Formats: sequence, structure tokens, C-alpha cells
Amino acid sequence: MPGRFFGQGPSRFPYVHAAAQMRPQMAAILSSPQRNEALLDGPSILLQAVIIPGNKTTEGQLVEAVALPWFEIIELLGRSPETIYEIDWRKWEEIIAAAYKQQGFDVTLTPRSDDKGRDVIATSKRLGSVRFFEQVKAYRPGHVVTAEEVRAMVGVLTLEPNVSKGLVTTTSGFAPGIQQDPEIARLMPYRLELKGREALLEWLATVATQRESRDERSGR
Repeated sequence: MPGRFFGQGPSRFPYVHAAAQMRPQMAAILSSPQRNEALLDGPSILLQAVIIPGNKTTEGQLVEAVALPWFEIIELLGRSPETIYEIDWRKWEEIIAAAYKQQGFDVTLTPRSDDKGRDVIATSKRLGSVRFFEQVKAYRPGHVVTAEEVRAMVGVLTLEPNVSKGLVTTTSGFAPGIQQDPEIARLMPYRLELKGREALLEWLATVATQRESRDERSGR
């Protein structure tokens, strides 16, 4: 998004400093004039890889680590939320997969086709065994997620007994009255979660700050 640069620089975004703490050389990259110039050119950032892939499994591609451009994209979204509509559907799946990885989950990004209604699989054994299935809908404004699309996730939850929760996340919103649908309402909020545009942006910003908080508590 050339020509748009909001805020007072990197210091206003603590999750940028969190990224710097991941590897020593990141600090210099994040504070450089070249980085600030790069943020002016949103499209080039959006084309960069946000995950470091690991091994492949029968379910898809494991996410080994979060790449630096993920933090830059989250910062760009904080500065210019309308950028959310310039990111294609596959990149959104990767951004959300990276967010789960940042939270400490074991993450699998499913194939582009034949994903069985799951774009991202996030698993954690820190507090018991937790396994999330996430379906990502990268839609333009006004293109809402329908009840039928949400029911598709309900079907996945019915067929997959080893899943703790299903999430449907969208860059847009949900059809009016969707949460009052009896088939959908009975599963919310513990087995099913619907995450619209504002909740998505808030969640990503929160996840991006968590590493810094953990590092401060550990004295790093």
C-alpha cells in the first residue's frame, strides 16, 4: 500500500520488539530505515513468507517457526486495517497458522485442496490435550459467511471425535442471525467459535505481544 505510513514508528508496536528478541540480528533489521521504507510498500511485504515450513505429514505441512515478515504484516494491519482485504486466502491461512505457532501450538497447514474442512490444525498438550480445527474465509467487505458454511464446520466436528474445538474465522463478518441457528448455537462457545474481522485483528495483535511479555517475565 504505497504512500501510507501511520503512527510514530516501531516503538509504538511492542510486538515488533518481540520479533527482535527472537534472533539478535532482527533488532538491527527492525530498526533500520530500509525496514520503515519497506512498510510503505505493503504489497511487497504481503508476498513474503510468514512461516518456516517443517516436515510433511499425512495431514499437511508442519510449521517449524514464525518468519519475521509475520510480525511486519501484523504491524501493517495495526497501522492500516484495510490491508486485511489485500491478503489472499492462502496467505491468510499461513498468517493464522503462524499465530498459533507463536502461541506455542504444534501447527499443521493443510493442503490447498482436499483439506477436509480444515485449513489449520493446532495441537497443544500443555494443559491436557487440545486440538483445534480452523477454517479461514478470506472475504471482501459485504461477503459474509453463511450459515451453510458454518454448518460445514459443524459436520467436521461431528465426524472428527479427536477435535476439541472448531473455529471459523473471516476477514468479513457472518450472516445475520447465524448465532441463533439451533444447530450452531448448541455448540457455542465451547465446541465452536466464530471469529469476525475485528476479533481477528485483535487476536493477532494480542498474540504478537505475548512473546515480549513472556521474555520480560523470564528476565530476557
